[in-house]
Amino acid sequence: MEDNAASGGAGPLAGFTVGVTAARRADDLIALLQRRGAAVLHAPALRIVPLADDGELLAATKELIATAPDVVVATTAIGFRGWIEAADGWGIGEDLLGRLRGAELLARGPKVKGAIRAAGLVEAWSPESESLAEVLDRLLAGGVEGRRVALQLHGEPLPGFVEALRAAGAEVVGVPVYRWMPPEDLAPLDRLLDAVVAGTVDAVTFTSAPAAASLLARAQERGLQGAVLSALRSEVLAACVGPVTALPLQGHGVDTVQPERFRLGPLVQLLCQELPARARVLLVAGHRLELRGHAVLVDDTLRPVPPTGMSLLRALSRRPGWVVSRQDLLRCLPGAGRDEHAVETAVARLRGALGTPKLIQTVVKRGYRLSLDAGTETKYGTV
Repeated sequence: MEDNAASGGAGPLAGFTVGVTAARRADDLIALLQRRGAAVLHAPALRIVPLADDGELLAATKELIATAPDVVVATTAIGFRGWIEAADGWGIGEDLLGRLRGAELLARGPKVKGAIRAAGLVEAWSPESESLAEVLDRLLAGGVEGRRVALQLHGEPLPGFVEALRAAGAEVVGVPVYRWMPPEDLAPLDRLLDAVVAGTVDAVTFTSAPAAASLLARAQERGLQGAVLSALRSEVLAACVGPVTALPLQGHGVDTVQPERFRLGPLVQLLCQELPARARVLLVAGHRLELRGHAVLVDDTLRPVPPTGMSLLRALSRRPGWVVSRQDLLRCLPGAGRDEHAVETAVARLRGALGTPKLIQTVVKRGYRLSLDAGTETKYGTV
């Protein structure tokens, strides 16, 4: 796990913490998030295991060389490249390329097209949506009865895809180029799950369906699945790169957000819109306060606030302008016991973190309140 704070000015994601579950291209996603100010918790939910020495891949490759496919569906760039490299290592690379040249080669998206062309091949077609569903529609519309279809698997079974082709009369040969496996080190993933349950992470990003399924499976192993799902259904945003990635989460009743274009850049842009829109905004003592995950934007200045201070501030903001008793605030302080003087110390530290002491008003013998600006629709009273 990497915990990276924002540097520089207050970007659109400054003050928010985002979990990254990706194994592949994680560095690219983390860089995009940090560039916009986010703190990042990197917890790979999977590891990719190449099958260059796997007998299953070798057998499938030899089968296709022996009996040529009519159609080859390439689903991922890394998988297609790995397949060609593995065949070269076995000394049958040219034989495989010869069979691929004679087949109708379908590429799921532009990255796969790039891998195909790098191998000296040319794709017959690629969907604009980068969706396997559109590939399936094209195949079924053209008729597949009696045709031999090779499908490069991308780490997870594709039963709906395969079953639909077989039901239409196709012979389907799966090419298992690599597999998704649980991470060797589960500690980062466990820390991310704990952060989700504790509400100290604002969003979790998913770039593959296996990663989402793996996170939920690990949560179930630890007896945390109910708490994790509850958090993802409420305060923690689940952001998926596309609809296929979202399926494991949606199957558990978790609403997700997805960009229109299934890319890392649009995914980060979506977070830049969604997370600030979810932040609480208050006008207090002539200042604009925006409560973010681990910081407060006071006017245009980002003020990092420790977790205890954020707990106090959220308690005060639930009914802004109303007095919150010391006893109620004491409950926000872990390990504080019954000493109400701990509240005074914590409030003093919170005022210091905010940089504007007048934001929080002391109400003698009663507690504390946010100094809400006149005209806001709240009342002065006691919680």
